[in-house]
Amino acid sequence: MKFTSVYDSTAILIFCCVIAAMLGAVMGSFLNCAAGRLAKDQPFIKGHSHCPACGHDLGVPDLVPVFSWLFLRGKCRHCGAKISPRYLITELLFAALTVGCLLRFDLTVLCLRNWVFICCLFCLSLVDFESKIIPNGTLLIAAGAWVLAEPFLFESWTKTLAHVGTAVAISGGMLLISMVMDKVLKRESLGGGDVKLFAVVGLYLGLLPSLFALFLSCVLGLAVNLPRQRGNSEPFPFGPWIALATVIMLFCGEALVGWYLGLMGMNLAEASDIIK
Repeated sequence: MKFTSVYDSTAILIFCCVIAAMLGAVMGSFLNCAAGRLAKDQPFIKGHSHCPACGHDLGVPDLVPVFSWLFLRGKCRHCGAKISPRYLITELLFAALTVGCLLRFDLTVLCLRNWVFICCLFCLSLVDFESKIIPNGTLLIAAGAWVLAEPFLFESWTKTLAHVGTAVAISGGMLLISMVMDKVLKRESLGGGDVKLFAVVGLYLGLLPSLFALFLSCVLGLAVNLPRQRGNSEPFPFGPWIALATVIMLFCGEALVGWYLGLMGMNLAEASDIIK
């Protein structure tokens, strides 16, 4: 379902991108705060935001995304303690992701659905980095958004069932592999949250893009974490790399899978059902 297009005119495109950037910065600030509280097993809806150093409740001048951090030069207005640049980075990054989602999917139900999914991926990544836990709530929200959006996308039952089947197959396969690896390594190799996350990824991406996301997440995760793991038997957070690979496939999956199928001599149109 499409309401209008951001590409109808330059003015509409600029206006929509500005609104998307503002919305993204605000949501990035919220998700960062929510992730910090979820990582500490605290309710993220109740309570006021406060300075982590002095505990002073923050007011409007302290909470304007991006600008507050810049104008206050990364310091608390009350005690002068340094505020982590994580706040600025997450706000800018999610603003960019929101604009990218708008430009990629236009003003459609698909855009809204995928944006909610990206919100969940962003939040669970921050939580996993901090506590090595993927909150079930983020996965339930993402799965719920997929279910609610399906009737408005007017897709065939065959395609819908194929995505459900992919979710079951991918997560089931990862669970089986993790159980075998646990036996071999005599320690947990893949967290239950990662397995459930792959199930949600399967819902959104379908078969081939999900397999690409699986491969890409392994490459990214191992490339970044293996050098740090020497002499350290602690498992590293895998959720952020699954999330990053999934976002890449959401934005560029059709082109990447089309390129791969081209190497196999297949036509993109002939394999469109597999790709999507």
